[in-house]
Amino acid sequence: MAVLGLGLAALGRPEYLTVGHGAALGADRSVDALRTRCEQVCDAAWAGGVRWFDAARSYGLAEQFLSGWLTGRDVPADDITVSSKWGYTYTADWQAHAEVQEVKDHSAAALARQWPQTEALLGPWLRLYQVHSATLESGILDDKAVLRDLAALGVPVGLSLSGPGQADTLRRALGVQVGGAPLFSAVQATWNVLEPSAGAALGEAKAAGWTVIVKEPLANGLLAVPGPATRALGDHPDVTALAAALAQPWADVVLSGATTVGQLRSNLTATTAPAPDPDRLTGLAVDPGTYWNRRSALRWT
Repeated sequence: MAVLGLGLAALGRPEYLTVGHGAALGADRSVDALRTRCEQVCDAAWAGGVRWFDAARSYGLAEQFLSGWLTGRDVPADDITVSSKWGYTYTADWQAHAEVQEVKDHSAAALARQWPQTEALLGPWLRLYQVHSATLESGILDDKAVLRDLAALGVPVGLSLSGPGQADTLRRALGVQVGGAPLFSAVQATWNVLEPSAGAALGEAKAAGWTVIVKEPLANGLLAVPGPATRALGDHPDVTALAAALAQPWADVVLSGATTVGQLRSNLTATTAPAPDPDRLTGLAVDPGTYWNRRSALRWT
C-alpha cells in the first residue's frame, strides 16, 4: 500500500485553486502567518508518520518555508524524502487576486535559474527534482539541451503531469534517454475517483521501476467535504477518496494537499481505512476533458 505525503502547493502562497482554500486560511495571509501555518501542518504531518514532502519553485515561498522547518526541527537528511519541481515561476508576488499567478517556462534558461535556488534551500534533503506539469505541447521531452542539463544535476529526475493527455505524456517519457540511459525515474500525476484516466499508464511506469506519486487525490478540494457530489463517498469523503488512491497497486506516495492541521489529521486516517469497494465508486469518473476544463475554471482564493 502507498504512503501518505504532504504537498505544499496550498501552504506556500496566499491564494490557490483548491475549493475552500481562502476560508481555510482566514484573513491573515501575511508571509509570517503562512510560514507559521506551513510549519504547523508540517509538524502534524511528521507526528503522523509522513516522511515525504513535496514543493515547487512556483509554490510561492513553499521551498523557503520547508527549508526553515527542516533546519529548525533539525530533521536528518536520511530520515525524510523531499521532492521539488521547476518549470513554473510564481508571479503573483503575494498580491491578492493577481491576474496571473504563475508562468510556465520549460526552457534551459529557466532550469539554469531555478535549480540553484532549489538546491540552495533544499539540497541536503532533496531526493527528486521534477519537471513541473510536463505535456507533449510544452516540448520539454524533445528539448535535448534541457534533457542533458537535467541528467547532469546529480539527483534523480522525474516529471509531474497535468491535463487530459497525462497518459500520452507519460508513455512518451518512459522512452526518453540521455546517453543511452533512461532519464526519468519518477512521475507525479493527478489521479482521483473523478479523473482516473492515467491509471493504466501509471501502472506501466511502476512496472518499469519508476516511483509513482499521486497528486490531487481530492480533486482540488471537490472531494473533501460532504455534499451531493460526494454522497457515494460517505460521511468522510476525503478519507474514502484518499483510501481509494492509496489502494492503487501502482501507487507509492499519495500527496495530501491539506491547508490546516485539522484537514491533515483527517487525511491521515485514510492510511488505516479499508480500501473502498470499487463498485461504490462506479459512475463517479467523468470525461477527462470535462474534468480538466472544470479544473482550469476554478478560482484562486
